[in-house]
Amino acid sequence: MVDAVAVVAVALLVGGVVGTVVPLVPGGLLSLSGVYLYWWHTDFAEPGLVVLGVFTVLGLATILAEYLAGAVSARVGGASWLTTVAAAVVGIVLVLVTGPIGLLVGLFGTVFLLEFVRDGDVDRSTRSAFYATVGMLASTAVQVLLTATILLGFVVWALLL
Repeated sequence: MVDAVAVVAVALLVGGVVGTVVPLVPGGLLSLSGVYLYWWHTDFAEPGLVVLGVFTVLGLATILAEYLAGAVSARVGGASWLTTVAAAVVGIVLVLVTGPIGLLVGLFGTVFLLEFVRDGDVDRSTRSAFYATVGMLASTAVQVLLTATILLGFVVWALLL
């Protein structure tokens, strides 16, 4: 018989994968919530500490990718911290109004505009905006892979019990 808590845990893990592509939904946190809910439900017995440790590392890597990858890629592209923060704020506002396309356009446009105002170099501003946008997209891809790995690992582990 399937346990209701196990179903909720798997639903949280699926929500984690979906959450990585839906803006403002913490996919890594949802995935870890599913794993830890199940662990708590089994009186901290299943999954074992090694498996729990692997899932935790993957979940924390997802959270780091979600919150740091865009900023790091913008900095690698030459954007200032002020530009990076402003682009994040504009992107969040636009995603609420226009969806994911608004996030991408807002991120690229904000980085380009602020970097151009800062130093007047079109090529450098374009490069910074490109790095920031590609970094955000790459971060999303990494998050999907990490949360999907947690989900599949959990399901495989559960089937082997």
